Formats: sequence, C-alpha cells, structure tokens
Amino acid sequence: MLFDDTYKTITSPSEGLFKDRGSKFLGFAYPIRSEDEVKALLAHLRSEHGKARHFCWALRLSPDRGVFRIQDDGEPSGTAGRPILNALLSADVTNILVVVVRYFGGTLLGVPGLINAYKTAAVEAIQAAEIVERTVNDIYEVTFDYLMMNDVMRLFKEEQLNILSQDFDNSCTIRFEVRKASLNVVLGRLEKIEGLKIAYLFTS
Repeated sequence: MLFDDTYKTITSPSEGLFKDRGSKFLGFAYPIRSEDEVKALLAHLRSEHGKARHFCWALRLSPDRGVFRIQDDGEPSGTAGRPILNALLSADVTNILVVVVRYFGGTLLGVPGLINAYKTAAVEAIQAAEIVERTVNDIYEVTFDYLMMNDVMRLFKEEQLNILSQDFDNSCTIRFEVRKASLNVVLGRLEKIEGLKIAYLFTS
C-alpha cells in the first residue's frame, strides 16, 4: 500500500497542568474536525479564565497530518505555539487543538523556560486524553432501483460497509463509508451492478 490510511486522534477534551516559579500553564486538548471550531473554543477559555495573561495554541488537521497552525499570543516568537505543535508531532496525533492558558506568576522564565513550560503543559494534556486510531474513510452515496436491493445489500454485507443513512422507496439511496484501502475493490464491485449510480461525497 502506497499510503497510510490510519491516523491517531483523541476521543474527548482533556486537561494538563504545569507550574514554574509562580506561573501556571493550563493545557487543554480538544478533538476538532476543522479550523472553524477554534474561535469558539478560545472564546470559551477566555471567558473561563479572565485573569490569564496568554492563550497560546497549536492545531493539526487532516488524516495526512499536513495542516497545522500556531499562535504565540503575545509570548516571544517561537516560545509557545511551536513547542505546543512539537508536542502534537511527538504524539503523532491529528484533528486536535491544544491551547495552553498562562497565568503569570511575576517571575520571567526566559526563552528556554517558556519553551519547556508550554511544551510540558501540552504533553500533559495529550497524555491525559484517550488516543484512538481511526481509518481514513471516503463517504459515497449510491442510488438504485428497489428491484436491485438484494444485490446491493449482499455486497454491503460481504464488504462490511458502514451505512450512514438510507432511504428506501421506488428509488433507493444509501450513504456509506468505505476505508481508503478497500476503495478500489468496493467501487469495482459496485460498478458491476447495472443501473446503479455512485457519487463521491467527501473524505473523513
């Protein structure tokens, strides 16, 4: 196989904590599906931690782990967002946002101290989460005549396809997901069913 069709992510939000010379670094890890979720999560943390000085974060998205963003939020460049991202890279997780909220303790930590604090808080949050391995799946929709039902359902059972939704009338529609590694075999079999229409929707 030329590509890896699995990836690791977390199942639910988790928290971590690191303290250094009076400063508190609270790590929050969230499973996310898109960058659109970041704004609301940051707004929630800002309302919960009104006295905190910095809200630094990093995210990693997509099954191929190719999308990432970092934010130092006023800390010296490279001392917050990048160490948080490095924690994500070390854990090899994706579809995840980690925010580290800093309460300043009155003592400057210096660049090495900040890098260590932000990375450690991020690592603590990730380690507190349940990490799961998921497969990369394509979502498809098939439309067919009711008379073809037996052939279609037999194929779905044999290939162990996960049905997401179905609508059975004179014309039947099934939305399903298929693992990337099995895609060519499944599509090849579906295409042999005469009159069946196949539409690709998206990848999850």
